[in-house]
Amino acid sequence: METLLKTAFTPSVFELQDQSRFHAGHAGASPGGETHYKLSLVSTAFEGLNRVARQRLVYQALHEEFDTGLHALSLDLKTPAEAGSA
Repeated sequence: METLLKTAFTPSVFELQDQSRFHAGHAGASPGGETHYKLSLVSTAFEGLNRVARQRLVYQALHEEFDTGLHALSLDLKTPAEAGSA
């Protein structure tokens, strides 16, 4: 997943956290984890795009991951200008 995202978005900030352990027993959780993640990306690829369009780009890049077990993905997607003003 990391390689796919870094290739697709060339981010200046990349943070991917497996949060599966917090969702044990939840629908979509599976033994061994790797089903629930939190992603923070800062990329120029998001410039001019609203929140939904940014999310669609990420989901499109990860469609095979979702098809093979990824259940939930929390997203924080910003442009460099937005990240600098936070």
